Amino acid sequence: MKTSVITLAVAAAAAFTGPAFADKLDDIIASGTLRCAVVLDFPPMGSRDADNNPQGFDVDYCNDLAKALGVTAEIVETTFPERIPALVSGQVDVGVASTSDTLERAKTVGFSIPYYAFENAVVTNDKNQMATWEDMKGKTVGATAGTYEAIWLEGKVKEWGEGEFRPYQNQADVFLALSQGQLDATVSTVEVAEANVKSGNFPGIKIVDKAPMVPDYVALITLRNEQGLINYLNLFVNQQVRTGRYDELYKKWVGEGEPADLTIKGVYR
Repeated sequence: MKTSVITLAVAAAAAFTGPAFADKLDDIIASGTLRCAVVLDFPPMGSRDADNNPQGFDVDYCNDLAKALGVTAEIVETTFPERIPALVSGQVDVGVASTSDTLERAKTVGFSIPYYAFENAVVTNDKNQMATWEDMKGKTVGATAGTYEAIWLEGKVKEWGEGEFRPYQNQADVFLALSQGQLDATVSTVEVAEANVKSGNFPGIKIVDKAPMVPDYVALITLRNEQGLINYLNLFVNQQVRTGRYDELYKKWVGEGEPADLTIKGVYR
């Protein structure tokens, strides 16, 4: 009887302690490197400077996260469609890539709380007589495949029952097609639209209206089962805001004014 009691006690203790398993957070710290998927044709969030070095809000955000972890940041350039495959295949540890936190994507990856929020603008070629977002009806429109803007635009074309939607691999291709007259209009984040208009890289494009879309809340992403890392990312986003770093990066890369509120009444506080 005594032997059985002792055996049960040992078994119970083992069940409570269990083996210690390292998670992704531990792996990143041990490796000394944080690999971030970043989209670099999406200024001011991500682009390349005159020396071809990565720059932008998302690049700095990755660097800040790496500094907090005590590791070196590695920027891995991805297109919008490649963000999640790069993460799932193990090419990167996290995505700092303006990823909309959709329920469909949450079936595959884990999201942090939002670290940025976008409003969207309607951009057209100045040869088109367009004044409002409703003027896109019946036109040829396009956006980067798989993005929040693309999903909304394609849905609108189906709702209208006329016009054509064209998906593109990356943001630069969308604006090039718009500049060359292959598209009549696109929908893009206000920040990106303004940056591309000012750049002069896409002659003849202009912003005509805001799109009637709810704010596009974007989050950091990692593997969905890495709860330890997701918890860390949530706290990191929280501290970026409360230390003023979020405001600082906004002023550096977007400009004057107030950045979007990341809270939602009754949800995020």
